[in-house]
Amino acid sequence: MYKIQKICCIGAGYVGGPTMSVIAQKNPHIQVTVVDVNQQRINAWNSQNMDELPIYEPGLGEIVSQVRGRNLFFDTDVDRAIEEADMIFISVNTPTKTYGKGKGMAADLKYIELCARQIARVSKSSKIVVEKSTLPVRTAQAIKRILDQTGNGVEFQILSNPEFLAEGTAIKDLLEPDRVLIGGAETERGNEAIEALASLYRAWVPSDRILATNVWSSELSKLTANAFLAQRVSSINAISELCEVSGANVNEVARAIGTDTRIGNRFLKASVGFGGSCFQKDILNLVYIAQSYGLDEVAQYWEQVIIMNDHQKKRFSEKIVTTLFNTVSDKKIAFLGWAFKKDTNDTRESAAIYIANELIEEQASVHVYDPKVTQMQMLADLDYLNVRSCDINSERLIAHQEAYSAIEGAHAIAVLTEWDEFVCLDWKRIYQQMQKPAFVFDGRGILDQKELENIGFEVYTIGIG
Repeated sequence: MYKIQKICCIGAGYVGGPTMSVIAQKNPHIQVTVVDVNQQRINAWNSQNMDELPIYEPGLGEIVSQVRGRNLFFDTDVDRAIEEADMIFISVNTPTKTYGKGKGMAADLKYIELCARQIARVSKSSKIVVEKSTLPVRTAQAIKRILDQTGNGVEFQILSNPEFLAEGTAIKDLLEPDRVLIGGAETERGNEAIEALASLYRAWVPSDRILATNVWSSELSKLTANAFLAQRVSSINAISELCEVSGANVNEVARAIGTDTRIGNRFLKASVGFGGSCFQKDILNLVYIAQSYGLDEVAQYWEQVIIMNDHQKKRFSEKIVTTLFNTVSDKKIAFLGWAFKKDTNDTRESAAIYIANELIEEQASVHVYDPKVTQMQMLADLDYLNVRSCDINSERLIAHQEAYSAIEGAHAIAVLTEWDEFVCLDWKRIYQQMQKPAFVFDGRGILDQKELENIGFEVYTIGIG
């Protein structure tokens, strides 16, 4: 049987940092070390000011402050942490490939392979290696081949333990998970490794929520879960466009179908589209896997979810332009929100990036307020699209420290992140600050349309004709 005394997690990002913090809190007898080659990120994790942690998640700072220095450590000495660990979590980035075969769809596994080779080079004792990153089916097999062929003759057991965290509620999701999925080899030693990992989670998770599968089922379950959730978003967004032209109200439609117990009411909120690091990347990965097996119809089915999401963002930006008399040239458009959802500072695949890009192409001046995202990050997001020069992006996009200065003198407001504070703004004051007519484009459906119209705004809410 495996006895776990020390854990190493390679990767101090959105998954590794929060997950290891909770595991350390619930297992005080186990030393947990999170390692990353990014010195700046590790410094941020070690900051005494919890507001300076590299990731914003409600409740994360409190847990880190309890366990850091006790049995949770953040370091850049990757080799030492690997050598000392009994169990190693791989939690590095797996972005969509931007080159070569599978470009634009397949997961780029170069960081996973680098981790595997480093583990093989350093390890001198048996290890359990846990895939925490979202990976294509049968990645575990590739990791095991590397470890077995280039290692030092030690035994490795490979487990798949995908994360099911929603940014903004990650700590709650960790403390009260719907399920914990552990995939491993269907052998005696494989079952022992599964039990070793399950015992960590049983410190706070009921046993009936810990599910054991084979490795391949575990890997595919994560991709499938995200694909199903994204499918629901694109489905209601497709209906939202039909609602607008037919006079129906998408909120009423969603409420009506959401009461059907076979469907349920979650992920039926029409919006400007989904973002984040998981949905699009995982669906594209699923499309690529289906294509690689010659399942073209399956690939086309899932690809349509992405097409609908892109269409929703495109038509939102076009609605702004057409409503503002077919030109936004030199007009001030205020964005409320840049993060892809509330309660996170993550901007990956945020709808705001693409809508800002479209409006800047139309020579608009975009002024943004987001409580957790810096102007440096906003400009980096735009520059990554490589549509125009960085100087033009800097000239046309300006971030503000509070909402009212971003809105002052604006021709229109676009609500792009559902931060709670936006609902509580003084909208009468905002109306007085704006150019007339004053337009509000509610991309998240969080505002009271009738209340705003009574003030004098012209309001566009997705899915309401």
